[in-house]
Amino acid sequence: MKTMILNSDFDVVVVANGLFPEKEELRQIIRTAPLLVCCDGAASSLLLHGIKPHYVVGDLDSIPPTIKQLWSDIIVHIPDQDTNDLTKAVEFSVKKMCKKMLILGAGGLREDHALANISLLHFYLPKLDHVTMVSDFGTFTPIVSTTDFKAWKGQQVSIFSMTYDCIISTKGLKYPIQSRKLSSWWKGTLNEAEGNVFTIELETEGRIIVYQCFEP
Repeated sequence: MKTMILNSDFDVVVVANGLFPEKEELRQIIRTAPLLVCCDGAASSLLLHGIKPHYVVGDLDSIPPTIKQLWSDIIVHIPDQDTNDLTKAVEFSVKKMCKKMLILGAGGLREDHALANISLLHFYLPKLDHVTMVSDFGTFTPIVSTTDFKAWKGQQVSIFSMTYDCIISTKGLKYPIQSRKLSSWWKGTLNEAEGNVFTIELETEGRIIVYQCFEP
């Protein structure tokens, strides 16, 4: 059984109002986070699992009145309707001088919310040193330059280009990409790591999201 490969060097965990993690390793990360910030809609899930965040952030349209009263001392109301609650929680964390972020609970449930949250990773990246979105099934990592990734032999990997004119190459993947543009999301999917490291090379300016599966 392979273990999860996560960057353990983070200073904040943000929990969104998607599918709450089932894997115990991820729940333990939430319990021991140096700073735990949750979107208002995720407060019920945290309370259900006996976890109190340091802050609950959002427009407060998704939080039950009982929790609003119970956790009144940690609620941060941001009524702005031009951003979603995940972005509010991320920007709040940035104001707290956080630079290394894990996002949990941002997928599952509604697919449109999941796609929107994944697409926002590149909006968050310039504000942080690194950010990774994690689910029970794998990780999404945004990059804007050549990057090495830890892996294991046989780990499933997919590459998504958010800028279709970006030219990329890869090293250490079973199906190599050589100086190509990924003009559609499916074109970089369903690859596989050949060893414990692979590399995504950006030959031109672009925004790439790399997905790495956890072992079932």
